[in-house]
Amino acid sequence: MELGVITDGISRDLDHALGVMDEFDLDHAELQFVWESEVGDHTPQEIQRIKDLITGRGKKVSCLSRHVFAGMTTANRPGDALHTKHMDALKRVVEMAHIVGSPLVRIMTSKKEQILWGSHGAEKWNVANGAWDTLPPLIAPAVEFARAERLMLVVETGNGTMVNSCWTARKLIDDLDAKEDLKILWDPANNCWAHETAFPDGYKTMAGGYLGHIHIKDVRVDTPRAHLEVRRMGEGQLASQFQPMADALRSDGYDGVISLESVYHGGDGDFEAGFRACIGTFKSLFGYPTNGAQGYAQ
Repeated sequence: MELGVITDGISRDLDHALGVMDEFDLDHAELQFVWESEVGDHTPQEIQRIKDLITGRGKKVSCLSRHVFAGMTTANRPGDALHTKHMDALKRVVEMAHIVGSPLVRIMTSKKEQILWGSHGAEKWNVANGAWDTLPPLIAPAVEFARAERLMLVVETGNGTMVNSCWTARKLIDDLDAKEDLKILWDPANNCWAHETAFPDGYKTMAGGYLGHIHIKDVRVDTPRAHLEVRRMGEGQLASQFQPMADALRSDGYDGVISLESVYHGGDGDFEAGFRACIGTFKSLFGYPTNGAQGYAQ
């Protein structure tokens, strides 16, 4: 497995972010916001500049991560104005992916309805009946387009989205019969809000070829108070799960990229400093083992 970072977690100045990546021997840049624009909104000249900066630094692009389909609701339908807007954006991102050599494009899902299935009375009184059924038709055109473009989509387990766990992500892929074209972008910290234990529960749910990409950060969630705190890596509720997660990924031969999602700061709004505070732990856990050592390379 390879290590990288979502570059705007360091800086939207791509040249600066790539320089910081050089300091820590990170080879894979995940692009989300570069300069003043989200991927998919750059001009051809800007895309060429991005490509030149990436190749000039000897890096690879792991994923282009636009918030495709985020903000849609169960009221939206395929082909309506908002869905068309998102599909048009996806097509621009895929075009950019071909140019910069990204093997993956991230999509999201529509806003979450809290209770999707139930039994013994809940199915009548509590379930948002039919809510899930609106999702696969929204995503199906994206899968068909990606298949035609010979490019893999990854759906993120997000906060506040219909897919907010490995279980719901796998169900979406199965409902679409899209395992060869759509994989899971696993963000175990996001899944904490859905109270899905990252390891072993979430990890085992993805067995059989569903996992496509990984975002790593640490958090502390307080669902009753609707509060989320990003923690320095190793100081949140995932601290005890990172090592067995990393060990399982190695043992199972995961050959994709793990991106540090650098969204932590120490209270001063300095996200680059937050990256520097987390990168050592990230590399010690998910980097390659040293020769015969018990620990992992810093």
